[in-house]
Amino acid sequence: MKRGKYMGQASIQDMLSDKAREQMKSMSNSNNKSISELKAGEKADGFYLVKSFEVKKTTNGKQYIDLELVDKTGEINAKIWEYSKETESMVSENAIVKVRGEVLEWSGSMQLKVNKIRGSLPEDNVKISELIPSAPIEQSEMLSKVKAYARNITDGEIRLLVSNILEKYESRLYYYPAAKKNHHSYLGGLLYHTLRMLQSGERLGQVYAFLKMDYIYAGVLLHDICKIIEMDSDEYGVVSDYTMEGKLLGHIIQGIKEIEIEGERIGISREKSIVLQHMVLSHHYEPEFGSPKKPMTPEAEILHFLDIIDARMFDFEHALEGVEPGKFTDKIWLLDNRNLYKATE
Repeated sequence: MKRGKYMGQASIQDMLSDKAREQMKSMSNSNNKSISELKAGEKADGFYLVKSFEVKKTTNGKQYIDLELVDKTGEINAKIWEYSKETESMVSENAIVKVRGEVLEWSGSMQLKVNKIRGSLPEDNVKISELIPSAPIEQSEMLSKVKAYARNITDGEIRLLVSNILEKYESRLYYYPAAKKNHHSYLGGLLYHTLRMLQSGERLGQVYAFLKMDYIYAGVLLHDICKIIEMDSDEYGVVSDYTMEGKLLGHIIQGIKEIEIEGERIGISREKSIVLQHMVLSHHYEPEFGSPKKPMTPEAEILHFLDIIDARMFDFEHALEGVEPGKFTDKIWLLDNRNLYKATE
């Protein structure tokens, strides 16, 4: 069983024995530790959101619960090795859980071995809004800036195409993440990723004056827009799973279709439509990452590297949060198991 969307809190008081209630009270009396504060070899103790969970089996057939826990500061994989139906029900019925456990390192990433877990109680006074990870800029501000870049497109046909597609997805763009996991996988993450790429692209256009900025802006605005139909996200920016279209087609193919259909509807020139489709098609650069063609225009090449730069800088920034100057991080799996260093000056 999988679950990825935050659900309403379910009362479990009636299901508890007196002993269980006492255990829950004892768990309430400790200091909370955020995910960014967790270090391998230390104890974990805090309230976290259940982003997703799945009942799995070990190689010898023993069931366990695999969870993704998040708070405003980060995300961590967790394991409940002692499986029971009661624990599975509790996890499925509670968006917020109180967890005690041990932080381990596994394949270069931190992992939490859960020793105790319970659903949050009304007297805990913990709200989902206090734990939701989100972009560092208010969504309305980001959306306003993104739409301003769309208005700056000088070619009328390209501007109309982009504006129509943005308008179609605007309500969901407001909260969608840029990924199910990894970079910008939080509330407003897709907007934040798009905005930073637009800002970087604008500055590169000042250096490389031969670039056609209408295509740079349009390519950035459209390259990931169909992640909105590739993934199934709730209003908190949490992806429960990929959609049927996402699994069978992916956001690149869906993005190409979106440009072609809207382009035909408004009568955009064939060349402009094909060039924009090519930018979306090639922005992952390699066939194994979903792009059957490499960039064949300078604007498409720039789009690929804008995407890579922003994703990598997100990973670096996130990995170095909480690291003291002059110290190294643990190995970062996403960054080829590198130990990153935080300079003192």
